[in-house]
Amino acid sequence: MRKLTILLILFLFQFSAYNVFAQGTNSIILIETNLGNMKVMLYKETPKHRQNFLQLVENDHFDGTLFYRVIKGFVAQGGSQDSRNAPAGKAIGYGDANRTIQSEFNKMFFHKKGALASPRQPDKVNIFKESDVSQFYIADGRVFTNEELDAMEKEVNVPLRKRIVKRYLTPKKRQILDSLKKAQKVSEFREIAKQIKESIDFDYNASAEKLEFTPEQRKAYTTIGGVPHLDNNYTVFGEVISGLGVLDKIVKLKTDSNDRPYTDVKMKVKILKY
Repeated sequence: MRKLTILLILFLFQFSAYNVFAQGTNSIILIETNLGNMKVMLYKETPKHRQNFLQLVENDHFDGTLFYRVIKGFVAQGGSQDSRNAPAGKAIGYGDANRTIQSEFNKMFFHKKGALASPRQPDKVNIFKESDVSQFYIADGRVFTNEELDAMEKEVNVPLRKRIVKRYLTPKKRQILDSLKKAQKVSEFREIAKQIKESIDFDYNASAEKLEFTPEQRKAYTTIGGVPHLDNNYTVFGEVISGLGVLDKIVKLKTDSNDRPYTDVKMKVKILKY
């Protein structure tokens, strides 16, 4: 009995030590396909998605499934159980919409080419942007110019700032400012205007809706490319670290009206490093 207790303690200690080690490192997986292999790193900074993916791999969930939704210049999506042994031309289902993972957005991780991310249901039925538990996609995208990225920022930020201005510069506040201006009460006018501007600037800069590409994003999107409009909308939890040429082969395949390749791309996934 004593030996059994000691063995149990040792097992729990080893299991605990394994979990601490695993949670503190990036994991490496291998996606084998009939078009070649891709080595993928899973980020330790997105632990929920990382752990879920590793569990799926350990349960052989992905083995025999397809890259069933492929759009050149956008993404290659796979992992759905419905795709396993699916006959040619069959539309593949989304998966289980009732099983999700809390989003893990991180500004360090974005949709550069080769980014591994989770699909999800649309905002209207998924206001918290929770991820699907059983599928993934790899970003393909295209190369952008800095001018195009500037235009994307402006398209989001100009309307955002107008909404915030409208919130603070109300008709009543405008009336007060107009009265002070007509009365030439300069100091009072400037003080109120300053307070309004500070409130507007604070809310604008703190807004999660504000789009501002980091230097790292700009470098990636203007060199290897990607899908920038997906950033902060879908959780990126890993990236391809070797085998991007395989992604290029996949996205070049001819597809049907459901974006499914006529040539099946089957996968087998295994863990190289926890």
